[in-house]
Amino acid sequence: MAIRLTQATLVDLETLFEMMRHMQEVDPWSEPFYEPTLRANLTELLANPVYGIVYIGLEQSLPIAYLVICFDYSLEFRGKGAWIDELFVEAAHRGKGIGTQLLDQAEAASREHHAKFLHLESHPRQPRRRTLPPPRLPRSPALPDVQTSRQVTSAVQIRGRSCLP
Repeated sequence: MAIRLTQATLVDLETLFEMMRHMQEVDPWSEPFYEPTLRANLTELLANPVYGIVYIGLEQSLPIAYLVICFDYSLEFRGKGAWIDELFVEAAHRGKGIGTQLLDQAEAASREHHAKFLHLESHPRQPRRRTLPPPRLPRSPALPDVQTSRQVTSAVQIRGRSCLP
């Protein structure tokens, strides 16, 4: 099932908050979900794309998923990097390939924003994420080189491919 992905703006703040609350019910953060701080940080992220980008997945006009990509800079990882900070699909829509579509969008957006590395970290309490396939996007001379690391259980197992020389 393909969904329509749109880049979120400040208008989408409450929609994102609702899905974030749903995610907290099934996969709570290790840090407290303190809404005033989160609201301020999410507002800054949506207003300032140098920090990252947020996408909302829509089925027709119904929001059913979201993806948050944040940027950093690392000497070890050869410059600008991207992190999949949040990836969530509403329970009724799981198992339909939407998560894969969000991962593909994360890879494309990372290239578009000139990131050299895309990180995805998972935790042992998320067993389905342990079987993520390696990235499927081929190398393209027209796109910046991106190395993708699908990191599982805090660097115990890393699957991915390098597009860097």
